Amino acid sequence: MRITSADVIVTCPGRNYVTLKITTEDGTTGLGDATLNGRELSVASYLRDHVCPLLVGRDSGRINDIWQYLYRGAYWRRGPVTMTAIAAVDCALWDILGKRVGKPVHQLLGGAARDGVMVYGHASGQSVDDLLDSVGGFLDQGYRAVRVQAAVPGLESTYGLHHPGTGHTYEPADAAMPTDNVWHTPAYLDFAPEMMKAVRERFGYGFHLLHDVHHRLSPLEAAQLGRSLEPYRMFWIEDPTPAEDQEAFRTIRQHTTTPLAVGEVFNTIWDCQHLITERLIDYIRMSVSHSGGITHLRRIFDLADLYGVRTGSHGAGDLSPVSFAAALHLDLTVPNFGIQEYMGHLEPASEVFRTSYTFADGYMHPGDAPGLGVEIDEEAAARYPYEARYLPVNRRLDGSMHDW
Repeated sequence: MRITSADVIVTCPGRNYVTLKITTEDGTTGLGDATLNGRELSVASYLRDHVCPLLVGRDSGRINDIWQYLYRGAYWRRGPVTMTAIAAVDCALWDILGKRVGKPVHQLLGGAARDGVMVYGHASGQSVDDLLDSVGGFLDQGYRAVRVQAAVPGLESTYGLHHPGTGHTYEPADAAMPTDNVWHTPAYLDFAPEMMKAVRERFGYGFHLLHDVHHRLSPLEAAQLGRSLEPYRMFWIEDPTPAEDQEAFRTIRQHTTTPLAVGEVFNTIWDCQHLITERLIDYIRMSVSHSGGITHLRRIFDLADLYGVRTGSHGAGDLSPVSFAAALHLDLTVPNFGIQEYMGHLEPASEVFRTSYTFADGYMHPGDAPGLGVEIDEEAAARYPYEARYLPVNRRLDGSMHDW
């Protein structure tokens, strides 16, 4: 079935999202998430000006060919803008294929390999006591895995904390211009093990405990952190060092047995090739919407499976419900699934996106609706126009720039 149109929808129901809508000659539509937090309009332009005109007239069922055409056919390739745009096209085409044959995407990928997808929630607090209350809330809801973050004493701000009244999600891109945060590694390294100790002492070891370092440490600092957290049986520590330096993980691995996860800023299989093939990480946590879509991320997960590396896909609120649904369909099918991040979405996102995925007893399921199981209300989307928002920047105590 030929593609007749490809339209880009930019909306801000709680935060900015970019959605690609592809329509075929029989009226079937497919959706793909093209959101790149803090750089949304760059992907919207890439799609509108350079990709959408190339899609009209092509056979929507030739998903692999279109993927290769958009990737190999471009001299300037890779990078987050290009791969997010390709991912949006890819997911929209899988959505169309599922709707045309009347089956959910996970059945097109070979069928379910499990009954549900274990997800982890985001607990946080301005103090350890607040954090403990937050963790308890997630456990009461049935979560089997919880990521924990708390304000580091002595620092004015700390990454990953919920804003008051937002429930279990948060939006770090919340200013018209970037704000400056201040970071001090020694204070963090002193605080992190005490935070984990408090969580385990209150709630025990009957659930998985995760923590995001957010690229803030050197390899030796990350090794020190990993070793200090070994008594608390972490499921993983995420992004311990800047992800560009794959060799850094060799140093960390030599000094700690705490499991390592990385990948949310990666875009292609070549970004993580050595990390996987040399077993320097335990979990690869790339996102379907920043990594070329279902087609390419499945290749990455297949490579990881050969080396005993499990999946732990990125699933922050800056990825739309379209992206999250696509991740769940893939999660349900891969043999080396580990866990899926689930942050949820700020309201009024549910006015714009209608979803069929469900949560029960710590697991999520994408549902059995044809395609991805997500639809967009374009009239509702138009009520929430784009708002310029930036992620903060991070500085050390002396004012020099640090990794965010």
